[in-house]
Amino acid sequence: MRIAAICASLFACPTVHFWKAEVSLRTLELEYGSQSIEIRIPDSAVVRSLPDTSPLPPGGGAINAALARPLNSPPFAELARQRRQSIGPNCRALIVVSDNTRPVPYRGSDSILIPIIDQLVAVDIRQIDVLVAAGTHRALSEAELKSFLPDRLWAGDIRLLQHDCTDSTHLRRVGVTPRGTEAWINTHYLDADLKIITGLVEPHFMAGASGGSKSICPGIAGEKVTYEFHGAAMMADPLCQSLNLTDNPCLTESRAVAALAGCDFTLNCTVNRRRELTGVWGGAMCQVHAAACAAILADSTLVIPHAFDAVLSHAGFVGVNHYQAGKAGVEAVRAVKPGGTLILFACHSDPDPIGSARYKKVLALLKQLGPDGLDAHLLSPDWTFIPEQWQPQMWGRVLRKLGPTGRLIYCAPQVTGALFETHALPGMDGGAGLCLPPDPRQSAEQMVQRAIDRLSANKTLLILEDGPYGIPLINPPPEK
Repeated sequence: MRIAAICASLFACPTVHFWKAEVSLRTLELEYGSQSIEIRIPDSAVVRSLPDTSPLPPGGGAINAALARPLNSPPFAELARQRRQSIGPNCRALIVVSDNTRPVPYRGSDSILIPIIDQLVAVDIRQIDVLVAAGTHRALSEAELKSFLPDRLWAGDIRLLQHDCTDSTHLRRVGVTPRGTEAWINTHYLDADLKIITGLVEPHFMAGASGGSKSICPGIAGEKVTYEFHGAAMMADPLCQSLNLTDNPCLTESRAVAALAGCDFTLNCTVNRRRELTGVWGGAMCQVHAAACAAILADSTLVIPHAFDAVLSHAGFVGVNHYQAGKAGVEAVRAVKPGGTLILFACHSDPDPIGSARYKKVLALLKQLGPDGLDAHLLSPDWTFIPEQWQPQMWGRVLRKLGPTGRLIYCAPQVTGALFETHALPGMDGGAGLCLPPDPRQSAEQMVQRAIDRLSANKTLLILEDGPYGIPLINPPPEK
C-alpha cells in the first residue's frame, strides 16, 4: 500500500525536466489510438503535419461519380449488367476489402462499399461475396469485423469471407511472374464472375503506396508468394521505400501477381489526416492506382530543412501491434541525424501486442546479430524463409540509420517491462524505471514526456504529428 501511495504521489507531481530553465515550453496534443496524449515540448521544437486537405462533399456523390465515370473501363453498373446477362442468374460478384489495419471508409455516409453493393443488387446480381484481404495477418473476430465494415454485411444475403494465406484448399496457382514467383491466389476470388477490389492509397514503406494491386498481392495471395514478394533480397533493396513508384521491385512484383489473377474493377480512395474521404477513383486497376498515387504525392510529403538530433513520432492507426509499428519507425528515421534519437510511441490494441511467433523469432535474431548480420543471415542459402521476417529487416533499417551510438526509445504501455526484454524488442523500453498508472493513455504520456525531457537543451527536435502517414523529405536533399 505504501508503494502504491508513493507512485500515486509521483503521478501527481510535475515531470522533472532536463531542459535548461530558461527554455520556454508549449503543449502539444498527439494521436494515441482513438484518444490523444498531451505533452510539453520546447518552443524551439519543429512540428510538421500533413496539409489539412478538404474532404469531399458528404453523401456519396463522388463515389457514385467514380463508378459512373471510371478510368479505362465501362461504367460499373453497365459492366455488372453485362456480366449478369452473360452468366445468368448464378452470376457471382466478389468484392475484396482491406482489413482493420487500414482506415478505409467502409462504414458511414461515405462508405465506398455500399454503393458497389447497391449497384450489384440493382442489376439483379444476388450472389455477393465480400472477402477480407488479410494478407499474412491473423483472422479477425466478429467484433473486429463489425468495427470497420457496414452493418449491411450482416443482413444475411451477403457472404463474408476472410482470406487465409495458409489454407491450400482455397488457393490456386495462376502462373509465374517474370521474377519467378509462383502466384497462388484465393479461389473464392478466382471463381467469381465479377472481381472487384477496393482499398486506400497511402504511403507504404515497402511498395511505395498501398492500394491497387496490393489488394491482391499480398492481400489474397498464398503465403509462399511472400517468399519472393517480401524476401530478404527485396527488402534489402533501397528502391523499396515510400512514395517510390519508379522501378520499385516490390510494387512491380505485386502488379505482376495481380495481372495473373485478373481484376474487373477497382475502387480506390484517399483520406485526410482526420480519416475523411478526399478522393475516389474507379476503373482499371493500374490507371486507378496511378491517379490516386498522383494525389497523395504532395499531400503525404513533409519537407524539412535538415536532419534533426531527435525525432518524435507515433505508430498511427496501423500500429495495432509492434509488428505494424515498424512502418512508423522506417518513415520517421528518415529525418534523424546518424547517431541521433528516435522516440516512437504506440497504442497496441491487438490481442498480442507484439505479433506472431514467427515475427518474434526473427526479432530475436535481429537483437543477436544486428541489422547487417540479420540481412546476411536471411540472404544465406542455408536460411529457410519465415513469413513476417521482413518486418525485423525493416526495424534493421531503423537501427542502421541511428547507428551504434543512436537511440530508439519505444514508448508503448502494452509492451513495457518484462515483455519488452523477453521478446528482444529493438531499442530502449520507454517505460523502464517508471511507476506507471493503470491507464495506458496516461502511461504513454509519461513515457513520451520523460523521453523528451531527457534530451539536452541544445538538441534539435522534430515532431511528426501524423506518424507513418507523413513522409519527411529533406529539402534540398543531401548530396550523394
